[in-house]
Amino acid sequence: MTIYLSNNMKLIKDTEFGGERPLFESHDLRLENVIIRAGESAIKECGNIEAFECRFEGNYPFWHVHGFKIDRCYFDVGGRSALWYCDHLKMTDTVIDAPKMFREMHDIQIENVTMNDADEVFWRCDGIRAKNLELHGGTYPFMFSNDMYIDGLESDSKYVFQYVKNVELRHAKITTKDAFWEVENVTIYDSELNGEYLGWHSKNLRLVNCHITGEQPLCYAHDLVLENCTFGPDCDRAFEYSTLQADIRGAITNIKNPMSGRIVADEFGSVTIDENIKAPADCEIRLRDERTCFSD
Repeated sequence: MTIYLSNNMKLIKDTEFGGERPLFESHDLRLENVIIRAGESAIKECGNIEAFECRFEGNYPFWHVHGFKIDRCYFDVGGRSALWYCDHLKMTDTVIDAPKMFREMHDIQIENVTMNDADEVFWRCDGIRAKNLELHGGTYPFMFSNDMYIDGLESDSKYVFQYVKNVELRHAKITTKDAFWEVENVTIYDSELNGEYLGWHSKNLRLVNCHITGEQPLCYAHDLVLENCTFGPDCDRAFEYSTLQADIRGAITNIKNPMSGRIVADEFGSVTIDENIKAPADCEIRLRDERTCFSD
């Protein structure tokens, strides 16, 4: 069924399309309860598009789309590699089972979205604003993306947030490996970060009210800041070759060869300073009662 709305948009509802480019170069179009069957590039080179309660089964459904809304939709596994080279997207209450979503995009708003195969999603995107986002499975979400604000993230994907810049993250629970590698200007508030090798080679990484678990966290970091953070007992060899200012609540199992800065904690399991420490080798390590620690 096709009708025209009072705002000059064309409405297509309760139908399905398949094959190659069925809606190519469409503009000012609202889709309701539409199914995109097997095929490729259903909605390509389009603008001012709205999709409501639609299902996407064919490959590459949204490419080169400028200005669009996706609400209460579903992307089947076959709807892979959707949302490439697009801008000004608002997506709400949507479930995605397809991988490789969101590439080379800018100006993205997301709320209440679940991605069940978050493999290689959000690559080289700029301007992401997300609330209540879930990422499951896959590798390298958000790689090379910039200018992000995310409030409410649950992720068990591997290698999350690599090579990103200018990020504010709040209320996250991330279980992963090698997260936040080579990031720059990233602040994380009120979050739980679980995994090995957190934040290596980062610049201006700031953690506030966070709980950290996993081996060898926060090494080779430059200008690292921790405020009111806690560590799990498996966090050993922390801060190796890092420059930092750290306020740690409770105990930390082991600190090894920090380069410079200041570390304050309630308790240290051990502190390793050996012949391999790098200059300037002047990090001040103190218990909260002001006694300085130097022992291994």
